[in-house]
Amino acid sequence: MDLNLEYAAHQEALIRAGDAVESAERSAHLADASRIAARIFTYQNKLGAAAACAWSAAQLGSADRP
Repeated sequence: MDLNLEYAAHQEALIRAGDAVESAERSAHLADASRIAARIFTYQNKLGAAAACAWSAAQLGSADRP
């Protein structure tokens, strides 16, 4: 897994969510971001990366933002 690509895709999904006019579109982009975050967390966790828990917790907090 290329973490740089995954992080970029996650950021792009959040940006698209922020730019979305309609609630359904915003929700779809946030769902994409959540799926990407889950993939990153799973990958990092399998590697035993200490940052995995902190990064995942930070993303959970941002998922509620419009």
